Amino acid sequence: MQFFFEVTINGLLSGLMYSLVALGFVLIYKASGVFNFAQGAMVYFAALAVVGLIDMGMPLWIAIIGSFCVMLVMGLATERYVLRKLVNQPPITLFMATIGLTFFLEGLGPLLFGSDVRAINLGIVDEPIIAIMDSTGLIISKFDLFASATVLLLVTVLALFFQKTKIGRALRAVADDHQAALSLGIPLQHIWAIVWGVAGFVALVAGLLWGSRNGVQFALTMTALKALPVLILGGFTSVPGAIVGGLIIGASEKLAEIYIPPVMQDMFGGNFGGIEGWFPYVFALIFLLFRPEGLFGEKHIDRV
Repeated sequence: MQFFFEVTINGLLSGLMYSLVALGFVLIYKASGVFNFAQGAMVYFAALAVVGLIDMGMPLWIAIIGSFCVMLVMGLATERYVLRKLVNQPPITLFMATIGLTFFLEGLGPLLFGSDVRAINLGIVDEPIIAIMDSTGLIISKFDLFASATVLLLVTVLALFFQKTKIGRALRAVADDHQAALSLGIPLQHIWAIVWGVAGFVALVAGLLWGSRNGVQFALTMTALKALPVLILGGFTSVPGAIVGGLIIGASEKLAEIYIPPVMQDMFGGNFGGIEGWFPYVFALIFLLFRPEGLFGEKHIDRV
């Protein structure tokens, strides 16, 4: 039973890391109604900017500030030269634009900051917390706990931002109807610029945490794919849903990796390793059959 709890807790903590990437998708979707395929590339680009500035001799905290400025400029440029020209276009048009942005960032990042695999040292050692291990026997990583606290703090701030501030209400209005928001005097360009700037900041935090754990490398762009099942479960428009979806995916994939292969091998023989890689997608596919809008998503009803 102790092993079960240990696997579950570590899965939940990993799930919060997935939630951080999913959060970037949610922010863009809430403001523009489009799925931002470039979120994974933004995470990679932000992490590259940090290590690139460190290689230039800057301290970590200055490199983080510099990277935030880079992501802010990138967000403003995206709004100015991409989104502003596509107002009221079909969602598929905006989606294709984000695919183009993905390839652009994946090429520009290594060109500016290099493509060598490098690590980000945040000063948080990835080792068990001795006090918890001695009292409960559970092995909980200091880094996982730090990353989870960071994600929860960020999500709390963003949830309050969307629900309690004037800009947050304007963001929701823009997401519902671009033309109606413009007719009410809401500056669409300013709102999109703000949300892309915030999404860039979220990508920077995700890049710092994932880059510290796995190293800054092209594989960071693939973390976006792990966020897809999280979005399907939580809903594309819900900030809390990104957290709940991440927790479910994180825990279920770890438990599936441990407990399903022995059962399958007893029944069919052979090797059933690597379940962690595809189980979240199968789980999300089954979930779609029963609740397509996600746990916290809004039901879409067309009246004719």
